[in-house]
Amino acid sequence: MRNSTRSQVDPFIVMDVMEAARRAEESGRRIIHMEVGQPGTGAPKGAVRALAGELQNDALGYTVALGLPTLRRRIAQLYGDWYGVDLNPERVVITPGSSGGFILAFTALFDTGDRVGIGAPGYPSYRQILSALDLVPVDLATAPENRLQPVPADFVGQDLAGLMVASPANPTGTMLDRGAMAALIDATHAQGAAFISDEIYHGIEYEAKAVTALELTDECYVINSFSKYFSMTGWRVGWMVVPEDHVRVIERIAQNMFICAPHASQVAALAAMDCEEELQANLAVYSANRALMLQGLPAAGFTNIAPPDGAFYVYADVSDLTDDSRAFAAEILDRAGVAVTPGLDFDPIRGNTTLRFSYARATADIEEGLVRLTRYMAARG
Repeated sequence: MRNSTRSQVDPFIVMDVMEAARRAEESGRRIIHMEVGQPGTGAPKGAVRALAGELQNDALGYTVALGLPTLRRRIAQLYGDWYGVDLNPERVVITPGSSGGFILAFTALFDTGDRVGIGAPGYPSYRQILSALDLVPVDLATAPENRLQPVPADFVGQDLAGLMVASPANPTGTMLDRGAMAALIDATHAQGAAFISDEIYHGIEYEAKAVTALELTDECYVINSFSKYFSMTGWRVGWMVVPEDHVRVIERIAQNMFICAPHASQVAALAAMDCEEELQANLAVYSANRALMLQGLPAAGFTNIAPPDGAFYVYADVSDLTDDSRAFAAEILDRAGVAVTPGLDFDPIRGNTTLRFSYARATADIEEGLVRLTRYMAARG
């Protein structure tokens, strides 16, 4: 049976690394997981309790396509609490994870063949989803002096229909400050292009609060999720904020593509938003892990790293150690028992000399992983 050309997307390499780590564990080895961007904690306890109670009283059938009105209102409240933004809850759309948000956004905003700018290094599924939708991902090679974030000069003359940014970013953890975000929004709008802000790691910041694009403009799409700060990866529930005149457009597409986000996950997500004590305890773990990584990775020999302002990653330039990050990551897994992600996932051109380390797991795992990496690098010479 034939396959479409749009189906020819690249694999998500981190998932391949996870599978290799699983096989190693199946053989009896204990692997330290620094490859996957997944919190080591589960959904907040209050979220689980709320869903358990709801299951006794509700069949949890379809919701309306835009999501539970109570959840949309609560998310709008969050923007007031976190950023001082007065957000109309009618602009909030509940999605099947941030991935569902990307599909809805790209479908609503772009036509076949449109060129959409994405920072490199960047989240690999942007590129693959755009390609699967017959759109053209345009990698914008970001520079260390710009904190590996795009700047307007990166897309002059690129004829973009849209720009996608992420702050805090995956894989680097770097953030855009207010001025940098405003410059990108202004430059994008000046070209008549759409601006999309991936804010999935908001809430996981350390020395400064992340800036939402909604502080600066209503003419943007913002995509977020309950996967990271709210620790609900497998629940597949997220949200997006769109301009008021785009709500009905998104609603029609969502009705046909997804019907709705999982009802049970929406119930749990609503309760999770009031579990601040537990969520802040998770953040304290990430903060402690970050401090360990910033000290332990350079001591082990990974000295050229991006400044992780948020999220739970460290992105390292390992060009002094290898020109084949995929083979290097496989060697680290085999010899050190530590799973890390090759940079090729995030930057097809320069990723052969970079690695991403995640510190989302328990602190004891991070400590053990750093010991193993230090021992491995010393033996490697």
